[in-house]
Amino acid sequence: MDMSKEDKMLLAGIEDKLEQCLSQYRITFTGFLDLRQRSMAEKLCRRITRGAGDSRYTFFGGYEDAERTVAAFLPDYADESDIPLSVIRVTTPTGGRKLTHRDYLGSLTGLGIKREMTGDILVRDDGADIIILDDIKDFLLLNYHQAGRTRLELSSVPLSELMIPEVRTVMVNDTVASLRLDNIVSSAFKLSRGKAAEAIRSGIVFVNGIQAEKADMKVEEGDKLVLRGKGKAYLREVGGQTRKDRTYVLLERFI
Repeated sequence: MDMSKEDKMLLAGIEDKLEQCLSQYRITFTGFLDLRQRSMAEKLCRRITRGAGDSRYTFFGGYEDAERTVAAFLPDYADESDIPLSVIRVTTPTGGRKLTHRDYLGSLTGLGIKREMTGDILVRDDGADIIILDDIKDFLLLNYHQAGRTRLELSSVPLSELMIPEVRTVMVNDTVASLRLDNIVSSAFKLSRGKAAEAIRSGIVFVNGIQAEKADMKVEEGDKLVLRGKGKAYLREVGGQTRKDRTYVLLERFI
């Protein structure tokens, strides 16, 4: 798959961040990456950090299951807690319309905030927690007062107080012909095998954060699957065989 000019610039910037970390012995980091960008970045980081001395990389978005993450290069004295991320807590008026992820994202874009400056937007009934780069915290506190017609109250809270919405999951018991990725995606997201294979070819399926390239790759117990636009699932258990040589699987899908 040919890389776009934007992708090439992203990867060149990541190499620069590593060089800065090594030469200046300080934390360096990118803006927030989506799943596809992270997949490309992780492949590059695995290659370029070999023999990189006292530097290591991590992908961090403020909490364990963050979808949008920064790529950070850390000297040996630093860890994830040193990456300068903040949380803007938004509170909306009682009884008003519940704002959606799109409402928040659209209003931030309207302020001129680029997408790479914001991480996950964790929406709840009375507002949202928005993970951001520290650089824009003061700007938002001064200028971010409205989403559509809804007035917003803002405060800054530490990452340790991040409010992560309660997740709901369903367990899916099924049998598959094999542990091929297209079979597992089909089972997890209730798609035909053809549709699952098409999604993989389109580059919207990720396994453990890495963009999948082949429908016949083998999935293992514990793997995390993401189908962009549909959600995520985990292959929790691989069981024995049926009389027709199909394999029992237990999947946990987030809804």
